[in-house]
Order: sequence, then C-alpha cells, then structure tokens
Amino acid sequence: MTGDIAELVDAARNGSTRAAGRLLSLVESTRRDEVLALLSATPVQVLGITGPPGAGKSTTVAVLVTAYRRRGLRVAVLAVDPSSPYSGGALLGDRIRMTAHINDPGVLIRSVAARGHLGGLAAAVPAAIRLLAALSYDLVVLETVGVGQSEIEIAAVADPTIVILNPGAGDAIQAAKAGLLEVADLVVINKADRDGADQTVRDLRAETHAPILKLIAAQGDGVDELVEAIDAHRRADTPARRSARARAQILSLAQSRLQQHPDLDRLAESVAAGGIDPYAAAVSLLTEPTAPSSPA
Repeated sequence: MTGDIAELVDAARNGSTRAAGRLLSLVESTRRDEVLALLSATPVQVLGITGPPGAGKSTTVAVLVTAYRRRGLRVAVLAVDPSSPYSGGALLGDRIRMTAHINDPGVLIRSVAARGHLGGLAAAVPAAIRLLAALSYDLVVLETVGVGQSEIEIAAVADPTIVILNPGAGDAIQAAKAGLLEVADLVVINKADRDGADQTVRDLRAETHAPILKLIAAQGDGVDELVEAIDAHRRADTPARRSARARAQILSLAQSRLQQHPDLDRLAESVAAGGIDPYAAAVSLLTEPTAPSSPA
C-alpha cells in the first residue's frame, strides 16, 4: 500500500500543494510510519512562535515569512492547535494576515490539530517537520497558542523558540507564571510603540536571561533585528544543545506512548485500590510493550 504514498511524495516534490497536504494528513494517521519510511532524514531550520492570545503571533509569522522569502527560502507554516481536531480553531481564524503568501508556491500554510490524532502533538509535529524537510522546504515555522504542555513539546523541536508578548497588562508576569519564559530562546515585545514597552522589557529582564527584542510587526519595524537575532542564535548552536533537544523529543514521544498503554487504566485502578504501589506500577508500565494505538 506504499505505492500511493510514493506517488504523493513525487507529486509533492514536483510542487503539488494538494499532495503535500494529503501527506501531512497521513502523518497524523495510522499510516505515519509508511510515509516516514519513504523519507530520508533531512536537516531543516525550525522556528517556534508562541505567546498569549492577541500578542500578534500571526502578524509576526507573516512578516518573518516575507523576510525569509526575500532570501529565496521555501517556507512552511504549521499552526499547531492541541485542542481542536478539526479546523485549527483560533490559530487560523486570523490567517487574513497571511493572505499575501497564499498564492506563493514557495509557502505552505497548514493547521496541525493534534488532539485525537495518533500520538498527539508530540508525535504529529516531528513527523510533519521531517516530511516538509524531505519536500525541500528550507524553513518550518511553528505557531502555537502559548498555553500548556504544547510549548514544552514545541521547544523540543524548534530552535529558537520565540515568545511574543505585548507591552503592559502584566504580560511579562503572566508569561512567567505560565512557564512560557522557561522555553524562550528569544523574547519579543510586539506592538512596542504602545505605552509600557520599556517597563515590560525591564520586568522581563528580571524573569529571563533570553535576549529581548522590540517589534512593531504590523509596520515591519524591528523585523531585520529579529531575523539577525535568530541567525545569531543558530550560529551559537552546539552539539550539546542539539542532544538536549533530541532528548526532549524522545522523552515527549515516550510519554505520549505510555499514555496510550493498554495496561495504564488497570494499573491505575490497582494503585488506587492499594493492590500495588505506584513504583511497581511504573516499572510494569515501562517493561510491558505498548499496543498499537489508533486515532480517536
């Protein structure tokens, strides 16, 4: 049954966005391994863009895509929504800002709705990235909602992870409380022409050691500086950092598989009833093979 997938791969490599979209759907399904088996591992630059709702993530992504297209790079944008298995929800609701790129054959825009898919976000995103790299995209931009476990999983594959915040309104403190700053390689204050931008920068310097940049994405101000900061971060990459990201990916995928373990519920009931201690249950969970899972 791999013949049809091979044909899709060939079509996608020849520029068919429909074939690329079909392949992205397949890597979120039980046929993921069939697709990945046909793809060689290819390095690709991955940017993670996250932040609270309304921070201007989509506008920032749009101006970054423009900047990288000027360099001649092929760019894929994955709007990652861990909550909706359908349209991608709010992440694509404001995609009007990406309309300048919709008819650009060098740009692919796609929603990855991980809930209900095989392995969840931790598994769907690395597979999509590997596929896009094999289809000769030079840059993959991941845009996420900025809440919850998804940011930890995105940080495992993206380099750098860029946190977008707005001036004032306690965004810096809220980001720290939400754990966003823990995964930030770069912090960007968007809408930096608003009152409170300088104070927000000062607040952030007390919360993170990551570089902090100002941006007015809607006007394109500060985009060149952001691209240079991204380049500088990548130049500073090391084998140790790459190994740390790989380790985080492995652990995230392992956790995803364990959550689907057929014996998890039985062991949980036994622990709750006092029939076994959680330490022994954990050992049992790790030593028993997991059954193949299927999308919800």
